[in-house]
Amino acid sequence: MSYTLTSAHSTNEHDLVAACVRQESWAQRQIYETYYSTMLGVCMRYSNGGSDAQDILQEGFIKVFRYMRKYKPGTSLNAWIRRIMVNTSIDFYRKSVRRRTEDIEQVFDIKSSTVDAVSQCGEQEILALIQKLTPSYRAVFNLYVIEGYSHKEIGDMLSITESTSRSNLVKARTKLQDMITSRQNTSL
Repeated sequence: MSYTLTSAHSTNEHDLVAACVRQESWAQRQIYETYYSTMLGVCMRYSNGGSDAQDILQEGFIKVFRYMRKYKPGTSLNAWIRRIMVNTSIDFYRKSVRRRTEDIEQVFDIKSSTVDAVSQCGEQEILALIQKLTPSYRAVFNLYVIEGYSHKEIGDMLSITESTSRSNLVKARTKLQDMITSRQNTSL
């Protein structure tokens, strides 16, 4: 039996996934290299940065390769891997954070006059500000604002109530607004 290795450009996704299911290292390396940067960005949003993000990323890729046979052809491989990275980030959050839950009856949207301050921040600056949030605020902010989950779904994922999810989102937004305003005031 002989195997012909194809170049990264001529290997289609189906063949690549099949090779990963067979645990062929060239295919695993190709998937890792292809999705590394994008998925590191996902992990950075959920972590304090640096080594935590790398830990989440590595654990996530271990899960990707372990469960590759569960991938359904026809769905977006990028989205499937991203979902694993988000879930791995949530698992990391659960392990590392002592939860303090606060229920509130009502949550009001906070309006800010510093909307222009956000547009003056670069992507790296915004990421750095998000990483300064507490883990619980950061997780809720990312799941709601970036990933698009509902407060009910977030509550189920993080084992908190919907109202706690809403409260944490409001507090995350408030803290981000304060940091952006502070940044803007210091640059004047």
